[in-house]
Amino acid sequence: MSESHQRNAAARVWLRREQKTGWRPVRPVLICGVAGVVLAIAQAFCAATVLALALGASADTVAPSPTAPLIGFALAGLGRVVLSWLAERSAFQAGSSARRRLRSDVFTRLLHAGPSMLRARHTGDLTAIVVDRIEALDGLFARWLPAAALAVIGPLLVLIAVCAVDRIAALVLLGCGLAVPVAMACAGIGAAAAARDQFHAMARLQARFLDRMRGIATLVLLGRTDSEALALGAAADDLRQRTMRVLRVAFLSSVALDLAAAVALVTLAIRYGSALADGALTQPAMALFVLLLTPEFFAPLRGFAAAYQDKLHATGAAEALADVPPMPEPAPALTVRTVEARGVTVAFTDVRLTWDASRGPALDGLTFKVAAGETLVLAGPSGAGKSSAIEILLGFVRPDSGQVTINGADITDLVPQALSRLTAWIGQRPVLFAGTIRDNIRFARPEATDLEVEAAADSARVTRFTHSLPAGLDTQVGEGGYGLSGGQAQRVAIARAYLKNAPLLLLDEPTAHLDPATETEVLDSLRRLAIGRTVILASHSAAAHGFAGRRLDIRDGRALQARGVA
Repeated sequence: MSESHQRNAAARVWLRREQKTGWRPVRPVLICGVAGVVLAIAQAFCAATVLALALGASADTVAPSPTAPLIGFALAGLGRVVLSWLAERSAFQAGSSARRRLRSDVFTRLLHAGPSMLRARHTGDLTAIVVDRIEALDGLFARWLPAAALAVIGPLLVLIAVCAVDRIAALVLLGCGLAVPVAMACAGIGAAAAARDQFHAMARLQARFLDRMRGIATLVLLGRTDSEALALGAAADDLRQRTMRVLRVAFLSSVALDLAAAVALVTLAIRYGSALADGALTQPAMALFVLLLTPEFFAPLRGFAAAYQDKLHATGAAEALADVPPMPEPAPALTVRTVEARGVTVAFTDVRLTWDASRGPALDGLTFKVAAGETLVLAGPSGAGKSSAIEILLGFVRPDSGQVTINGADITDLVPQALSRLTAWIGQRPVLFAGTIRDNIRFARPEATDLEVEAAADSARVTRFTHSLPAGLDTQVGEGGYGLSGGQAQRVAIARAYLKNAPLLLLDEPTAHLDPATETEVLDSLRRLAIGRTVILASHSAAAHGFAGRRLDIRDGRALQARGVA
């Protein structure tokens, strides 16, 4: 089976599972729809009675009073309005609850997949999945599920009412009604593919736009703004064409429905008209009742056709959502372990890890041990496996084989929250969020007091540059630390580590991209932070190797000779 067919099959399985899960909130919508069909039958009966009385009235006879049928017609109409309002409200709630549930589920799965999976996907693509794809599923729960059920129940109720007065008319309606889903199924074969292409075009446009906005300075310097604007315009035009293709399919479904309804109505009108001309129609109320119910027979099918577009959008969105890595199956019951938060010892034993089989192993039997309170400097060229070892310790990825232990406990057996409390991490490019400097430091321990945050900022020398700012630690910074230099942003990251006060400190190229003077200042702060902690520093910087401790050279994922550092 090809990869495309496998993805389509996975999307169908995912969609069926979600439809079963989302049925409970949809039931009120369906109940209101069925009750509305019953009232429509009653309303048609009252209207037919009034019209028959009006057509049969003459000056020589006293016709029965139409008051009761008129009151019944008005009450049925009022009931249908109320039920329509309740159905719309319930549908909105069903769609809203489904979106919240799906968005929470997708976020959980993405977060559990970890940074390694997120780095492999474009940010624009992930944004489209979490926002656009889930929004496209709103109609599946709010409109499609109740419409699909009502498209069967509603016409069946109308057929029962029509069959009670004219079986031939019921057969006419049944034949025309069965033609509608057949025509829609034929149109839907290409519609699902068109909807998938539309979503892919939207994801490509979002990713391209985000990339160009991030690199706008580079585009300006290289003189590529005009060509990139044209490329974005071409991508937008491609999305427009694919969207119109989906709409054309939707119009085909609507045409099939209108044609079936017209054939049924014309056939019944000719039949009753001929009977009336021949004098064979003895009960005009019966004919009027059937003719008035004909639009009501096709009304649920019309709703079904309108919601079919939502089904197509959901089918296109399901492929991307099903591609998100699922949560792992619950592991067999094991003794969940934690470790003492002081004196952390780390050991790697024949650890192997492969990110991409085509590039070979990232770690190929890496073995080393770091005693409690010791500093280990992992040295080696880029791609040697230093960052991979750090990511295993952070819990972002599990090794393919071998064992990693913390105080003798296998890292895979540790409670994730306990591992997080044990570990502080400072990487090459600290992630700062839009907000104040104080809030960015407090991110490491949200319950920390202002005094604790200020003490951490002072220890990391953050206050050296915030003293000159008008708002001090309450100065606003932009997304990604916009407004701070690289060294200042790194000091904020060090302040986070001070505030967290974890016994295991992991440093992954913490002075990369810094000038020598700033690097010296940052390393001085890190040396103070390292006192009394177990430290693993991954770096190929000569200055970083000035850390007192032991140096371990790594090449091609293997440990070479370890030696002490003065």
